[in-house]
Amino acid sequence: MTISNDSRDRVKRTFEPIALAMGRAGLTPDALTLIGFAITVVGAILLGGQLWLVGGIVVFVGGVFDMFDGTLARATGQASPVGAFMDSVFDRWGEAIVYVGIAVGAALAGFDLGAILAAAAMASAFMVSYARSKSEGLGFTAGTGMAAVGLAPREIRLVILSIGLVSAGTAGVGPTADGGSLILAATLGLIAILATITVIQRIIHVRRQAAGGLAQPDR
Repeated sequence: MTISNDSRDRVKRTFEPIALAMGRAGLTPDALTLIGFAITVVGAILLGGQLWLVGGIVVFVGGVFDMFDGTLARATGQASPVGAFMDSVFDRWGEAIVYVGIAVGAALAGFDLGAILAAAAMASAFMVSYARSKSEGLGFTAGTGMAAVGLAPREIRLVILSIGLVSAGTAGVGPTADGGSLILAATLGLIAILATITVIQRIIHVRRQAAGGLAQPDR
C-alpha cells in the first residue's frame, strides 16, 4: 500500500479553496482538465527541446492541476461519469506526451539509453492505470480503493519524475554530461521498476478479492 484514500482526500481538501476560486473565475472542471493538459504538453515540448529543468517544473505544475478539476467538481456538485472519463483520458494522454518528450530530448542529446528507458517507463506507467481501470470495470475493486494499492500510483510517479528532471537539468544531459544523464536514467529506470511492482501488487490484490468471492467476471 502507499497513499491511503484518506490521505488523498485530505490533500484534495487542501486544494479546495484554490479550486473554488478558479470556479468563481468562471472555470469549469472540464476547463481545468484541459488547462492542466495544455500545461503538460508545454512541459513535454520543453523536454523535447532539452530544457530539462524548466520542463520538469512545468510538467509538475501540469500534474498539480489534476488536483483542481476533480476537487472543483466534487465541491460544486458537478461530478459526473463524463467528467471522470475526461479527467482519466487526459491524464493518460498527458503522461504519454511527457515520456515522448523525454525520449525525443534524450535522443537529440545523443543519450539513446534515456530514450529507451523513457519508453520502458511509459509502458510500465500505462500498465498501472490499465490494471486499475480493468479491475474496476470487472467489478473487482468497487469500494476498495485500487488507487491506493501499489508503490507507484500517478502522484508518486509525478514527484519522482519531476525531481529527476530538475536534477538532471541542473547537471546537464548528453554525451559529455555524465551526471545529468545518470540521474535521468536512474529516474526513468526507477519509475519503470516501481510501476512494474505496482502492477504486480494490483494483480495480487485482484486475485485475493477473486478468491474471496468479491466478483466472478466472465473472461
